[in-house]
Amino acid sequence: MKLIILDRDGTLNEDRDDFVKSPEEWVPLPGALEAIARLNRAGWHTVLATNQSGLGRGLFDMSTLNAIHLKMNQALAKLGGRIDAVFFCPHAPTETCTCRKPLPGMFELIGERYGVELKDVPAVGDTLRDLQAGAAAGCQPHLVRTGKAGAMDAAEIERLCAQVPGAPVQVHADLAAFAAHLIDRQRKEHGDSGESDSGYGVGN
Repeated sequence: MKLIILDRDGTLNEDRDDFVKSPEEWVPLPGALEAIARLNRAGWHTVLATNQSGLGRGLFDMSTLNAIHLKMNQALAKLGGRIDAVFFCPHAPTETCTCRKPLPGMFELIGERYGVELKDVPAVGDTLRDLQAGAAAGCQPHLVRTGKAGAMDAAEIERLCAQVPGAPVQVHADLAAFAAHLIDRQRKEHGDSGESDSGYGVGN
């Protein structure tokens, strides 16, 4: 099984300093949904691992969060894509939990739920805490220069990546560039120079 763990705000959709609090405020980043659909066609399963402290802060409730993700899934379905599952931390920063990134609790739960070793699983996000959580769980860290990272210059990106333990962080312009990188790597592993994405990763 080929699994990818994605951050949500700033990676898949536009980030907001005042939180994404309604379906209307959930706006996908250009090319992000298409990237997920492309990864799906190539045989990867995609899940979200997202801090949603707006729940703990009382800014929105579970029915609203579900409505946001319904909008997301409906938009993906139109492109032939899907998010297999959404894992989220509902706690405010002042609460004691093991699931809020940069802690690895959500990632470990995903590994248990899917029965996979996380050392070969890409973890994609736009912030240091996304990468630290993934690395702490043994994932391969990938930074996309959207969301929070979109405002950083090269030196800031280098300093951020230096704070992530373990495997070197791979940096991509956005989720579409990450998808292209992953599919190209898979093609090279298969010794295939064709253009079709279909079948890569299926059954592995």
